[in-house]
Amino acid sequence: MKNLLSFYNSEEKQLKNKLLKVKKNLKILSLLRLTVFILTVVSIYLLFENTLITTVILIVGGSSFYFLVVKYSNEKLEKNLLNCKIEINQTEIAVLNGDFSFLPKGNEYLDSDHHFSHDIDLFGENSFFQYLNRTASADGSRRLANLMTENQTSSIYQKQEAIKELSEKVKWRQHFSALISMVKTEIPTKKIIGFFKNYKTVFSKIALFLPISFSIISILFIVLTFFEILPFNALVIWFFVGLIVTSLFLKKTQRLYTNASKAKDTFRQYYLVLQEIENTNFSSNILKEKQKEIQSENKKASSIFNEFSKALDAFDQRNNLLIASLGNAFFLWEIKCAIKVEKWITLYSHTIKQSLEVITFFDAKNSLANFCFNHPNYVFPEIVKDSSIINSQKLGHPLLNSKNRIDNDFEINKNSFLIVTGANMAGKSTFLRTISLSIVMANIGLPVCANSFKYKPVKLITSMRTSDSLAENESYFYSELKRLKLIVETIQTDDYFIVLDEILKGTNSKDKASGSKKFVEKLVTLNTTGIIATHDVSLCELENDFKEIKNFFFDAKIDNNELIFDYLFKKGVCENRNASFLLKKMKII
Repeated sequence: MKNLLSFYNSEEKQLKNKLLKVKKNLKILSLLRLTVFILTVVSIYLLFENTLITTVILIVGGSSFYFLVVKYSNEKLEKNLLNCKIEINQTEIAVLNGDFSFLPKGNEYLDSDHHFSHDIDLFGENSFFQYLNRTASADGSRRLANLMTENQTSSIYQKQEAIKELSEKVKWRQHFSALISMVKTEIPTKKIIGFFKNYKTVFSKIALFLPISFSIISILFIVLTFFEILPFNALVIWFFVGLIVTSLFLKKTQRLYTNASKAKDTFRQYYLVLQEIENTNFSSNILKEKQKEIQSENKKASSIFNEFSKALDAFDQRNNLLIASLGNAFFLWEIKCAIKVEKWITLYSHTIKQSLEVITFFDAKNSLANFCFNHPNYVFPEIVKDSSIINSQKLGHPLLNSKNRIDNDFEINKNSFLIVTGANMAGKSTFLRTISLSIVMANIGLPVCANSFKYKPVKLITSMRTSDSLAENESYFYSELKRLKLIVETIQTDDYFIVLDEILKGTNSKDKASGSKKFVEKLVTLNTTGIIATHDVSLCELENDFKEIKNFFFDAKIDNNELIFDYLFKKGVCENRNASFLLKKMKII
C-alpha cells in the first residue's frame, strides 16, 4: 500500500511540475502572439506605400502568427492532458485511502432479474463496479458492466495475460484515459454509428465536379479582371453567381453539417486514441488481435479518423464570414467540403463501428488492469481440470478493509453441495458474496483476494435477495419461487455454481424447512455444485443421506455479556443462537 501511494504521489508531483512549465509557456506564447500581431499591423501601416516590403512583412508576420497559434494550441492540449492525468492519480490516491464514494455507482446497470449481479452487489452504492470502474467514456463503462455480467468462462488465461500486460503499462493507460476523457461528445457513439449506417448520398455524380469546375472559372475571372481584360463588374456578377449556386445546395449541405459536425470532437480526439493503440507493441494474444482489428493494408484507422476530423474542421469554416462570402462565391467552399465529407462516409463509414468498439474494449480493460496494478498481493486463479471447482487459501472480499478482514480457506468439489449455518451477523451472507464475487472476478480474468486460488471455470447463478413487485402484483414468496424455477431450468443448460441464501423466507417455518430440503435434494440429484446458507439446522440432516452434502458453520459466542464473532468458516453445524440475546441487549424485549 505504501509503495502504491508513493508511486501515485510521485506521479502527481511530476505532472504538476510539468503543468507549471506548460502554463508558463502559454503565457509567453500569448505575449509573443500579441507582439507579432501588433508589429505586423504597425509595420504594414508605416510602410504601406512600399508594396514589396509590405508583402514580405505580411507573409513573415502572418506565418509567424500562424506558427504561434499552432504552438499555443498544442501547449493548451498538453495542459488539458496534464490536468486529466493529475486527476487520474488523485483518484487512485483517494481510493487507496479508502474513499471511492465519488466514483460512478453504475446504478444504470442494476438488474434484479440478472443471474447474480443484484444479489452480490455488483452495481450501486459501495459496489464492486464503483470500486473497479475507471473507464473514461460512457461506452467503456457499458462494456465493463457487460464484461462483469456476461457469465463467460472461456479464455481465462488469455484474459489474465492481457490484464497483466496492461497493468504494467501505467503511463500508457493514464495517457489513454486522459485522451478519452477530453472528448466532449454531443451525441453518443451509438447515434454516430447509426447516422453513418443509414446515410444516403445526396450529391449526384455531376455535382462532384461542380466545385472544381467553378473554382477554375473563378480563378480565370480573377486573373482576367486583374489584368483588366474583363471589367470589375463581371467579377462582381460572378461573385453573386457563386452565392446563388451555393444557396441551391444549402438545404443538403446544412443537413449534412448539422449531423456530421456533432461528431467532430469525437473524431478529433479518438484519432489520437487510435494512434496510441496502433503504435504500441503488445505481446498478449487478445490485445494483439484487437490491435489488428483497426489495422488495414491501405490505411490505418487513426488516419481515417484524422482525415474525417480535418474534413469536418474545413466544413466548419462555413461559419467564418470570409469563407462564407468569398470562399463560397468563388470556390463553392461549402459544397466542396460537403462532397468531401460525403465521400469519406461512403468509403469508410463501415469501419467506424469496429474502431470505436476497439477503443471501448481498451477503455474497459484498462479498469481491470488498474485493479490488478493496485492489488499486487492478489493472485490470478490457477485453472485446473480436476474434481475441485474451487480450492483457495485465505479467501477474502476485496471491498473489506484488509486490516479488519477475516480470510478463510475454502474448497468445494464438483457435484458437491455445502450447507452453511450460523447465528445472525456471523458472516454467512458476506462469505457467500465473497465466493460469488471471486467466481465473477476469475471469469473476467482478474486476480482474486486470496493467497492461492485453484479454479475449474464455472458459471454463476444465485438466489440471495428477492423482492415483491407491486407493479406486477407479485408477492415476495411468488418472486422467490420464480427465481428458484429459473435456477432449475438454467443449470440444465451448462455447468453452474449455485449460491443460495435463506431460501423460501416467504412461508412458515415448517413449510420452509420441508421445501428447502426437497429443493436441495433436487439440486443434488441433478449433480449440481453449490452452497446454501440457512438458519434452519434441520436442513443439515441431509448430510446423512447424501455423500455430496457437507455441513459448515459460522459461530458466535457470548462473553461477558458481549456477542463475539470470529467469522471463521468451520466444519459442522452451528448450535448457538443470538436473536433473543440481541433483542434483550438492545432493550427491545
